[in-house]
Amino acid sequence: MSNTDKVFAGSIPKIYDDYLVPMIFSVYAEDLARRVAARSPAALLEIAAGTGAVTRAVAAALPRGIRYVVTDLNEPMLAVAAQRQADDDRIIWRQADAMALPFGDAEFDVVCCQFGAMFFPDRAKAYGGIKRVLKGDGTFVFNVWDRIEDNVVTHEATNALAKLFPDDPPRFMVRTPHGYHDKSIIRADLERAGFRDIAIETRSEISRAPSAEYVALALCQGTPLRSEIEARDASKLQAATDLVAEAIRARHGSGAVEDKIQAIVIEARP
Repeated sequence: MSNTDKVFAGSIPKIYDDYLVPMIFSVYAEDLARRVAARSPAALLEIAAGTGAVTRAVAAALPRGIRYVVTDLNEPMLAVAAQRQADDDRIIWRQADAMALPFGDAEFDVVCCQFGAMFFPDRAKAYGGIKRVLKGDGTFVFNVWDRIEDNVVTHEATNALAKLFPDDPPRFMVRTPHGYHDKSIIRADLERAGFRDIAIETRSEISRAPSAEYVALALCQGTPLRSEIEARDASKLQAATDLVAEAIRARHGSGAVEDKIQAIVIEARP
């Protein structure tokens, strides 16, 4: 993983929340919220909350009287999440590193994480920390993106950018968001951390955006892909965005864009 892969700062958090969340994240947030609510947790920890897509869905699904701790490594992302969330005395916002969770043993009934595990430098170690803060009968619920070929517009955007930078194509999307999809590896990492009851499910959905330009802005300027583009030539950010829009438009037309997205959803218990 590149050092820039975890940088969600500047204008990225707002574009991420305004564009990417409705395009690809909300549908999986609702799924995760249903799974969390089914466990009826009294104490819940969310890791890598980003701008709060899952937080908003989970908060709407759970009753009063619970304790809900929401964390992210990136304070700018967490600030957007807190700003977008209605006042809620159940929620505690806290900057925290998933690799070193600052919580006591057996503190939570459920730990959830949406599309964050791909960013963990040592996943087995992170999962071990999650198991430590879970109660003995607790559940870790999380998801990761499947391979990039099963996430159509992201794959198309990556291919388009390779034409703009043929000698050094931006590979953030392949390397990180879509770089942790082998189910046998996911299971092995969880087992090394001490999880034994593991259910892994592939879940296909449809991404929706009003236009090709919307998709291009979301991907090129609302993710660390922006940092990769600017590292190659900062003057080409808009040209890169336009090129991706053109590629998406060539496949999907000038109207709304709908196509397949696919993730892997995991529920694990000690």
